[in-house]
Amino acid sequence: MVDISLIASFRKVFGRKVKRLRREGILPANVYGKKIKSQSISVPFKEFLKVFNQAGETKLVDLHLDGKKMPVLINNVTYHPVTDSPLHADFHQVDLKEKVIAHVPLAILGEAPAVKGKLGVLLTNLDELEVEALPSDLPEKIDVDVSTLKEVDQSIKIKDLKVGAKVIILSDPELEIIKIAPLVSKEAEKMVEEQAAQAAVAEAEKAAAPQQEQPAPSGPPKPEPAEAPSET
Repeated sequence: MVDISLIASFRKVFGRKVKRLRREGILPANVYGKKIKSQSISVPFKEFLKVFNQAGETKLVDLHLDGKKMPVLINNVTYHPVTDSPLHADFHQVDLKEKVIAHVPLAILGEAPAVKGKLGVLLTNLDELEVEALPSDLPEKIDVDVSTLKEVDQSIKIKDLKVGAKVIILSDPELEIIKIAPLVSKEAEKMVEEQAAQAAVAEAEKAAAPQQEQPAPSGPPKPEPAEAPSET
């Protein structure tokens, strides 16, 4: 049952004028879906932050608009490049009986023995997965247990995850989510950096050195030896 609500209003301000809305604590947004046309709306900025922190992109939200209530999912949130503050958001009206596609974040659980034993470092290649499910069956997150990673080059792939029968992962099952990479010591890193710097200096000196021309031979050219007479 949906227990997260947000009140929205129809928006009549567009283009550059939406900056004024943001200064007034209003977030411009759109709502769309199969049963409604895309409509420009706005929501209180602070209320949106509270709801988004609670729902993310996978929990249903009751959006109240023009006296009506509709179940929606938040997506396509855009952010300011400097402040990282939300600038715009979309609300996708969903049919509770139809499957939807969403991006679900991954949550790393446990500690890898290979990392604890200082055999390697944990590399994270993915932080979310694209899944398909009914809106009410979308998981808030997908857990990835790394406690089985004991050796270098061990990995966890998408196909190793357990998400239940109600959720279908659409991403390539062979993609690696987590991998144990070799541990590189600071001494080794320093040695590689020094070798690279020395090679760069040598290359620069070689390029800057003037090319010495070979001296031309002095005196008249030596006559070529006569060919021996051919046998008959």
